[in-house]
Amino acid sequence: MFNSKFGSVPKFYVRAPGRVNIIGEHIDYCGYSVLPMAVEQDMLIAVEPVKTHVLQLANTNPLYPDFSTSANNIQIDKTKPLWHNYFLCGFKGIQEHFGLSDLTGMNCLVDGNIPPSSGLSSSSALVCCAGLVTLTVLGMNLSKVELAEICAKSEHYIGTEGGGMDQSISFLAEEGTAKLIEFSPLRATDVKLPSGAVFVIANSCVEMNKAATSHFNIRVMECRLAAKLLAKHKCLPWEEVLRLEEVQAKLGVSLQEMLLITEDTLHSEPYSPKEICRCLGISLQELKTQILSPNTQDVLTFKLYQRAKHVYSEAARVLQFKKICEEAPDNTVQLLGELMNQSHVSCRDMYECSCPELDQLVDICRKFGAQGSRLTGAGWGGCTVSIVPADKLSSFLANVHEAYYQRSNRSLVPEKQSLFATKPGGGALVFLEA
Repeated sequence: MFNSKFGSVPKFYVRAPGRVNIIGEHIDYCGYSVLPMAVEQDMLIAVEPVKTHVLQLANTNPLYPDFSTSANNIQIDKTKPLWHNYFLCGFKGIQEHFGLSDLTGMNCLVDGNIPPSSGLSSSSALVCCAGLVTLTVLGMNLSKVELAEICAKSEHYIGTEGGGMDQSISFLAEEGTAKLIEFSPLRATDVKLPSGAVFVIANSCVEMNKAATSHFNIRVMECRLAAKLLAKHKCLPWEEVLRLEEVQAKLGVSLQEMLLITEDTLHSEPYSPKEICRCLGISLQELKTQILSPNTQDVLTFKLYQRAKHVYSEAARVLQFKKICEEAPDNTVQLLGELMNQSHVSCRDMYECSCPELDQLVDICRKFGAQGSRLTGAGWGGCTVSIVPADKLSSFLANVHEAYYQRSNRSLVPEKQSLFATKPGGGALVFLEA
């Protein structure tokens, strides 16, 4: 296909995997550790550097049109999250990191088997793949950690205010192990998953693109505002606080204590922008220009109590999950399942990032043998992840397929993309032609 598009052959190939977040939803951008693993599905790019300064991008999927632009004049349109813009994020991130202006062009053909808008991080995998492509073409070197941090930052060009989980696991993943990813400084620790269980991903078939809706960025702002109000209440320098984790670190207290402080400080009714200004002693203008992102300036209410409660309780569940995996008691799978179930309830009720189809799918998975099941990824659609005893896997897959996909005619989605068991896969790689 590369030859038919460009009339030449690729010089090298790059892959970057998608990921499933086992537990720790919507807390990476609040500064807390998460527990993902790479999936075997990935993005793949075939590359040929060229002498011109033109970047030519093509996709094996005809739904994604070809695109070309000058390598030295990268414009990323935040209003339309088109596929090529994710490539441009990774390209521009590397370009800006090294302060380069006169860049060589390249021909790239992109292929991927991560279901799009499914919460398995196809967009971040494309950003990471593009970053690694650009680095390789330039003949430069960076560590995996540096690459992950650059790609996490550069995805903000498309308007999503995410944390760094997706990019970190894409680069730092190793086959056979999940990772506890911690931030500031970024590091990854192996977490050995129980051998008697498998993780199964089920696609709700409801697509959700983070960059196309405001749900995601509103949650980021609600967490930021909650952090500022908690900091102000505790007489901390709230102006410089951006994340809920910073409040805990500055106070030097446990996550359980942060939950109590949240109960005491914030009320459960939504906050209006006016009330937030009153609490912080600032004007509406200052709130809009100094704190809120451009796409959240017109939001009328913010739920601060619910979002902070979710983040602090979810951060505690991640640490508990890792501890159970390390100690491996007899009922490990059951205990991990309970944590995943609690996580889903919190995502549904406190963070409000579920949807009826995800809730239905979680119920079906639990009914047919999952010890735990929860939404994974941003939510509002996308996938669930379930922990299933290995000896129940085949009956589980058959029953869930019938109950969720066949009965509602969702079986139109290719089965490999809708329901599959997964093992922890490896991270991003460059394949050089012999």
